[in-house]
Amino acid sequence: MTASYDVIVLGSGPGGYVAAIRCAQLGLKTAIVERENLGGICLNWGCIPTKAMLRSAEIFHYMRHAGDYGLKVAGEIEADLAAIVKRSRSVAKQLNQGVAHLMKKNKIAVHMGEGRLTGATSLTVKSEKGEEALAARHIIVATGARARELPFAPADGKRVWTYRHAMTPTELPAKLLVIGSGAIGIEFASFYNDLGSEVTVVEMLDRIVPVEDADVSTFLEKSLKKQGITIMTGAGVEAITVSDKGVSATIKDKTGTTISDDFTHVIVAIGIVPNTENIGLEGLAEMDRGFIQVDPYGRTKSQGLWAIGDCTPGPWLAHKASHEGVTCAEAIARELGNTEVHPHPLNRSNIPGCTYCHPQVASVGLTEAKAKEAGYEVRVGNFPFIGNGKAIALGEAEGFIKTVFDAKTGELLGAHMVGAEVTELIQGFTVGKTLETTETELMQTVFPHPTLSEMMHESVLDAYGRALHF
Repeated sequence: MTASYDVIVLGSGPGGYVAAIRCAQLGLKTAIVERENLGGICLNWGCIPTKAMLRSAEIFHYMRHAGDYGLKVAGEIEADLAAIVKRSRSVAKQLNQGVAHLMKKNKIAVHMGEGRLTGATSLTVKSEKGEEALAARHIIVATGARARELPFAPADGKRVWTYRHAMTPTELPAKLLVIGSGAIGIEFASFYNDLGSEVTVVEMLDRIVPVEDADVSTFLEKSLKKQGITIMTGAGVEAITVSDKGVSATIKDKTGTTISDDFTHVIVAIGIVPNTENIGLEGLAEMDRGFIQVDPYGRTKSQGLWAIGDCTPGPWLAHKASHEGVTCAEAIARELGNTEVHPHPLNRSNIPGCTYCHPQVASVGLTEAKAKEAGYEVRVGNFPFIGNGKAIALGEAEGFIKTVFDAKTGELLGAHMVGAEVTELIQGFTVGKTLETTETELMQTVFPHPTLSEMMHESVLDAYGRALHF
């Protein structure tokens, strides 16, 4: 007998489980299908457990620099890698259980197993118990993505790692090669460098964290090099030979010179591949390089079939997936006759991005270069951490905040930060962009003292020649 629902969500990551909860809140009979762990990659193997590991590395960093704060630490300071991993996995387990609680609280039926579409509004779930058929008035595909691997060096979990292997290491790499300098690559480079590994980062493009503003990339590269990380931009790994003892890599640098070097481990962080194969999408959705093409509300070309998150076009971020989940759920409820909900299409320019290396990086909106490419005449403000009292008191005087405005209208086009706690600060500018703020409102806003947020104010003032403290 086929179980029937108003909505079935295929995948329980930060897009899927949020979509399911919002559907349930709107009175829709909802089910979720998950093949592995509730919470998906983000809660179990991505955003959250990596931040737990990075927090351990941060504490270790501060302990080693205790003297800078007038403190003395007795005895030798050591990092217990097994304990760090154990804490990270414990955090992931706690959140996984939290999602299970939310499913129960919202009366969402959970079907554990491998889901496969048999039509736009039907699917089967295969598990150890057998196969069951499910049907719904609407289905949301939220199957996420996985790490892209090098064709000439597939991950083996021993010497060649993806992010998943890098989160459960059995040993600390003595010499680590990180291929790719996006958020994942730079975060792991920062983590392992803090713990004592010798780290080299190779990036094919001409700068690290290439989606960020060029000034941020330049500053971060200098900072990471100062910390002892070797960074090779405009370079590519051409071959990898794996042995029981390590990895030999052939790298072509920016001058075209080919060099060889030996490493104990390699982390491959060169992007993602959407999990859209073998789930029955053939003929049901338009695809581009494996990504499901959707309208701003998540609709595919098939009536009743929707998609959100990392299996759709980027940016591939957990918070973008969650926002899409709410939008999609409300659009479905609207189609089913609920006139009280008013879904709004996703505005990709208002999605912040964060990288949790040391120092942190955060941004929202257009970079200075992209704003100029789009035809804007811009006004740019920049304020350094060294000019902020709270940053100096924290011992974190490294970094800056940059703002980009439309010179004609005063519209905030983008904000770009590098430094301590900027991943928390960025939301202020994200709210401002969502409210379509101009420099006037930001200048008239009172920022508390002493805080790092005062630099946000000063950056705006600087764009108009009015900075007070630098």
